[in-house]
Amino acid sequence: MRTGTFVSFLAMLAVTALVLLPIAIIVLTAFKPTAEVNAYPPTLVPDHWTLDNMRRIVTELPFSRLVLNSFVFAGGVTACALVFDSLAAYALARIDFRGRNVLLIAIIATLMIPFQATLVPVYQLVSDLGWVNTFPGLIAPRAADAFGIFFLRQFFLALPRDLDSAARIDGAGEFRIFRSIVLPNVVPALLTLGIFTFVNNWNDLLWPLVFTTEQEMGT
Repeated sequence: MRTGTFVSFLAMLAVTALVLLPIAIIVLTAFKPTAEVNAYPPTLVPDHWTLDNMRRIVTELPFSRLVLNSFVFAGGVTACALVFDSLAAYALARIDFRGRNVLLIAIIATLMIPFQATLVPVYQLVSDLGWVNTFPGLIAPRAADAFGIFFLRQFFLALPRDLDSAARIDGAGEFRIFRSIVLPNVVPALLTLGIFTFVNNWNDLLWPLVFTTEQEMGT
């Protein structure tokens, strides 16, 4: 093995170890009793191994319900986002109408607004609708996303306009073109956006924490 290759291998090994170290600490800490978790200086490997932490999660919390809620929340947001983002992106990319560019700029500009700045007014709106502690209250405010619209629009713009023209000659309307011509050609983009949206909402703590006050609706 050449020296350069060996050094590169060692560098990758070191980076991998650094990435895996926090995960290893979390896993090993899960097997520690409370006294060892709070002990100073901390230790990496437990002195006394225990499954008590796992038992408490299952017995003292509605764990299966919380996992199900997370799937419903993240899956619902993902499904709605794919539908609404793709429809908006199609209109902005393939349909010529007055003010299209202005609307696009306005949508992209919302990305500069901090999420925390809209949290209180959105909560007030959800509360006025009586949707607190409900799945519609969790999902509806996130049913569309500016990033998703912009992301899909770029893929729609890359498709040849001749596809639309040929479909219109055959009598297809806009929705038929969208469903039968455009969407099948951007499946990789839809899958990418779907994975990104699902993981982002699955990992979200603040949004469900604010919009749910009952443990049964937690995620």
